[in-house]
Amino acid sequence: MWWHYLLVFVGAFLFDVVPFPSPPAFTIMVFLQIMYDLNIWLVILTGVTGSILGRYVLTLYIPKIAGKIFNPAKNEDVQYLGKILKEKGWKSQLVIIAYSLLPLPTTPLFVAAGMAKIRPFYIIPAFFVGKFTSDTVLVYFGKYGTQSAEDMLHGVVHWQSVLSVAVGILILSALLFIDWRSLIQTKKFKLNFKIWK
Repeated sequence: MWWHYLLVFVGAFLFDVVPFPSPPAFTIMVFLQIMYDLNIWLVILTGVTGSILGRYVLTLYIPKIAGKIFNPAKNEDVQYLGKILKEKGWKSQLVIIAYSLLPLPTTPLFVAAGMAKIRPFYIIPAFFVGKFTSDTVLVYFGKYGTQSAEDMLHGVVHWQSVLSVAVGILILSALLFIDWRSLIQTKKFKLNFKIWK
C-alpha cells in the first residue's frame, strides 16, 4: 500500500530533522521494509528523500536556535569553521561523501553547516551521494535488517546503535566545545565549555 511508503518517508524525515544524534534513518527504513514486505528500491528512494528533506529543514532552523542558545563567540567559531570548509571546495565535498558513507549520525555535520550558515545546497549533493550509497547497502542486506527488526519489536537495543549514538554525541561535543579558530589559526588545542548564553 502507498501509505507504507509514506511512513518510510515521514519516519526518515523525523529521524533526520532533529538537532541531536539519534539512531540512523536507515533503521526505520529497514524496520518498515521488513514489517510490511515493501519493495526495497522504493523504500530506499522514499527513505533517502525523507532523510535529505529532514537534513535540509535542520540546516534552515538551526541558525535561529544556535543564535538563541549559544553565545556569539561560539557561533562565530563555528562560522569560521564553515568558512574554512567552503574554501576547501571539492576536497570538502569528498569529506562529506566519505563521512556520509560511514555508519555514523550525520547530525553534527548538518548542525555545523547550519550554525556556520552554509547554504544547504552546498552540502546536500555530496550528502545525497554518500547517503544513497550507504542506505542502499544497509537496507539491501536484509539478514542484519531482519534481526534488527525482530529485536526492535522485542525492545532489544544493539550495541551498534548505542555506539552510533555515542559517537554522534562525541562528534557534536567536539564541534561545540573545541575552540576551532584557535586550533586552525594557531594550532593550539583549547576546550571552551562556556558556550551558552
